[in-house]
Amino acid sequence: MSEDADLTGRVAVVTGGASGIGRATCLLLARRGARVAVVDLDRDGGAAVATEIAAEGGEALFFPADVSRSEDCGSVVGETERALGPIGVLVNAAGVIHRGSALETTDEDWERLMAVNVGAAFRMARAVLPGMIARGRGAVVNVASGWGLVGGPRAAAYCASKGAVVQLTRALAIDHGPDGVRVTCVCPGDTDTPMLRQEARELGEDEAAFLAGAADRPLGRVGCPEEVAEAIAWLAGEGASFVTGTCLVVDGGGLA
Repeated sequence: MSEDADLTGRVAVVTGGASGIGRATCLLLARRGARVAVVDLDRDGGAAVATEIAAEGGEALFFPADVSRSEDCGSVVGETERALGPIGVLVNAAGVIHRGSALETTDEDWERLMAVNVGAAFRMARAVLPGMIARGRGAVVNVASGWGLVGGPRAAAYCASKGAVVQLTRALAIDHGPDGVRVTCVCPGDTDTPMLRQEARELGEDEAAFLAGAADRPLGRVGCPEEVAEAIAWLAGEGASFVTGTCLVVDGGGLA
């Protein structure tokens, strides 16, 4: 492992860590030497990820939490620092999706997407920033989407929420660069996760046909969670020490 990829001694908090991109990120950061706090509402899935990390010789703890709630965010940060040490990396990977036009989106749908996709990223960042600022060092990586940079069909609330994550990333980077804290985001394209398969069901489409359609991009396939996790790990590490306020598109060329 190159020195730039080594996260030994760092403590990383990953929200949405029970599945998909969050799970892959927890596993990769642990393999790079980080002590990992796995955060999710899914108690069984989150505990299983922490157990898997321990079985590989890594160190991880699972914290059940609803990161759309400020109280839970504060508790996660406090409990993580007491158990694992000062937090050096935050990955905001928790997210939900709703496929529908504005006419197909209820107030409840809108509020849920905004609370989880944007509100949780904001609240978790706000909770970790005081400690990072005090230490003069830290990395926050948000998971946005290609649809945070361009629009998409029947996804009004989702696109709005992910666009907000992109702008939150930029604003936080401006505010806290002088404090030594870097804030970046990844914008994945279609990635083979439970959420992608949920989209097919929500749209009433055949899952295999939906995935085949999603592969229509220059690299000819959908992404793997592990590929997005590699980008997140790079942004979190010293190899990206002069990178902040940027959005790294990881989509097999889809936006090209």
